[in-house]
Amino acid sequence: MEFQKALELFKKNNETMGAYGHAMGVMYYDMDTVAPKNAFKGFGKTIGILSEIQYRLSVNDENFEIIDTLMAHKDELDFITRREVEEAAHDLDMMRKIPIEEYTAYRVLLTEAREKWLEAKATNNYELFEPVLAQIVDYNRRIAGYIDPSVSPYDFWLNEFERGASVKMLDEYFAKVKDALVPLIHSIKEKGDVIDTSFAELSYPLEGQRKFSDYLMKVLTINKDDCSIGETEHPFTTHFNKHDVRITTHYHDSVTNNMYSVIHEGGHALYELNTGDDIIGSPLASGASTGIHESQSRLYENIIGRSEEFIELIFPKLKELFPEQLKDVSAHMFYLAVNKAQPSLIRIEADELTYSMHVLIRYELEKRLMDGSLSTKELPAEWNRLYKEYLGVDVPDDTHGCLQDSHWSSGTLGYFPSYSLGSAYGAQIVAHMKKELDIAALVKENKIGVIVEWLTEKIYKYGMLLRPDELIKNCCGEEFNPQYYVDYLTEKFKKIYNL
Repeated sequence: MEFQKALELFKKNNETMGAYGHAMGVMYYDMDTVAPKNAFKGFGKTIGILSEIQYRLSVNDENFEIIDTLMAHKDELDFITRREVEEAAHDLDMMRKIPIEEYTAYRVLLTEAREKWLEAKATNNYELFEPVLAQIVDYNRRIAGYIDPSVSPYDFWLNEFERGASVKMLDEYFAKVKDALVPLIHSIKEKGDVIDTSFAELSYPLEGQRKFSDYLMKVLTINKDDCSIGETEHPFTTHFNKHDVRITTHYHDSVTNNMYSVIHEGGHALYELNTGDDIIGSPLASGASTGIHESQSRLYENIIGRSEEFIELIFPKLKELFPEQLKDVSAHMFYLAVNKAQPSLIRIEADELTYSMHVLIRYELEKRLMDGSLSTKELPAEWNRLYKEYLGVDVPDDTHGCLQDSHWSSGTLGYFPSYSLGSAYGAQIVAHMKKELDIAALVKENKIGVIVEWLTEKIYKYGMLLRPDELIKNCCGEEFNPQYYVDYLTEKFKKIYNL
């Protein structure tokens, strides 16, 4: 195929695939937020049809020729187009190895799995979800085997979510984190219950919480003309372009659960809202990896959102909206409450110090599910055992145990480690940001926009133009180093608990 023709067809195909992705993304968002319970019965069939069309648009002789031609001439392409072609070649290489019947059947299965998980969680009935989860694990093994049989299935998926990640790399990472943090967790536990959180556990009116969510988005400099907020069972963020980003939250009685859900998802949104104008409409207009994306949600949620300066900034609004619940509470008391370190059941409600232990448990379980040494039938008992061993917590039921997260129902085995890696990336990024910005002063003065601008220049504007390791090097001037994460948590919690 002639080079110029291949380039024109490539650009046209990107637009078409983008449109299908946009349409399917809106449908998924609708299913998770406002669709009636039984909508999945028709949704699955529609997604199956659209997925098959997407597959056939990608996996065909003409597209193979287009990509092969452009890869042979990639030195003649501008930087953005070259990166688009490289990513397309990577994706197409995977797609062409997956049988179409497997691909479409898996997409339909994931639709069913979401509904089975929701029902299983609501009724504490793991047996309802287990057969579907077993199929998902089997599909993930088979698909990995089709694409790259030279590596283990779990190594394959870890690398897909975070380029360069592997069981070997993550075993070393988690060993370092565990060795450093477990003694600190035990030291804090020995101090006893020294932080009052009773006021945070009161019931906060839903109307006030919704107003507070809008206020938090404003503080984070999120333009609501470009970003909406919805409600769902398990909060998430989705995006279709930098002018259509959608975050979600789930309201509980306690205001802090929603507060940190909005800040966490707001961090994801800020990344997408600030991708460069030069990649609008490009497949590259998205985060570089799940770990880099999580670095931003965890950075805003914890390093900024749980800082004393941030609590002092937002506390007047909290007092205004919830005067009865906070009538005898100071900003410092609230700061201590949201930083209380205490082993718990629920990952998304975990404190900053113990959070990576929740991720480590899921990583250990995924490893064994994928290598076959743990069956899906054995999963609940092993989940409960690890929670007792790692966190000293008794799991009362599967709803608060192995059914608490939505990730496995969506097929994302290998995603969980990115939460902990993201926390570590975020600590390293902030350590270097502090060399140029007085972060505490900016937060105190409600100038978080300056922080967003710095991160935009170092990370956001590049989208997927740079790979994760290149972004860390660009931002920090060095390779990834988890010691920053360990040092940050150690310093912070020793100060809070006077250790």
